[in-house]
Amino acid sequence: FGRMKPVIVVHGGAGRIFKEREEGSRAGVVRAALRGYGILKQGGSALDAVEEAVRSMEDDPHFNAGRGSVLNEKGEVEMDAIIMDGKNLDSGAVSAVKCIANPIKLARLVMEKTKHMLLTDHGAHLFAQAMGIPETPGEKLITERSRERWKKNLEPDSNPEEFQKDLGTVGAVAIDSEGNVACATSTGGLSNKLIGRVGDTACIGSGGYADNRSGATSTTGHGESIMKVVLARLILYHMEQGMSPEMAADTALDYMKTRVGGLGGVIVVNSSGEWAARFSTKQMSWATVKDDQLHYGIYAGERHTKSVDEALASESEGF
Repeated sequence: FGRMKPVIVVHGGAGRIFKEREEGSRAGVVRAALRGYGILKQGGSALDAVEEAVRSMEDDPHFNAGRGSVLNEKGEVEMDAIIMDGKNLDSGAVSAVKCIANPIKLARLVMEKTKHMLLTDHGAHLFAQAMGIPETPGEKLITERSRERWKKNLEPDSNPEEFQKDLGTVGAVAIDSEGNVACATSTGGLSNKLIGRVGDTACIGSGGYADNRSGATSTTGHGESIMKVVLARLILYHMEQGMSPEMAADTALDYMKTRVGGLGGVIVVNSSGEWAARFSTKQMSWATVKDDQLHYGIYAGERHTKSVDEALASESEGF
């Protein structure tokens, strides 16, 4: 039984990435990919790798997940996250969680410590307490930028839709040396959303899906559109029909655009370790490591390549 070459792919959200945030977004996805790959390289599981990559981006204020999440109509952070194991289709998710730094960790605990798949709001909060997850004051998760944007969106002539383009959901997919795949996705959701709104991220098959038989995918973009077409599962369906990851991603994104007018982005890895990062929005920050080569980009057609050693060296110098 040949050992697989491990692969990790991460995204930092599809949409419009403002010029002054480009560097931070690039650095953030690269750091997350390198961390996840570090785990895979030591023979670690795809599950641990995607959790670690997403945790790294939740802690990075450049992304709309964990610290730096956008605010709901009441000015609070409510976060969604999902993780899925391609080996047995186990999954765990949380929605509308407040006051914890890393929703992805909680999603993993839901998967491993309960018989359930999705815990929400107050119940998720009680479960986090029972699991001994420290509470993070809500203020700690709110950046100046998120508060500014929230205020702007409250103005009577504002158009929150305009701001939605800069979404920044984060996600990761991986295949490990055993050939197991996994996905993880985490988000702060839509700016100025109604209280209690749950988007695609927490929903299995929409925000992500992983099955060893075909592959794994994590999505980003307009949540309601993604839910309508069950985007993650749709991509795997296309791969089951024999499409390459890139072809499957483009076909599904195209369907979402023509059928419901929704834009988004996806990362994919298939069961033989081929990967893709595709998007129908203006931009999506993404990074991947395979064969000790790091690739990353933000714009359509943009692709930088470095050796992992080179990347790790510049990483320790702080980019």
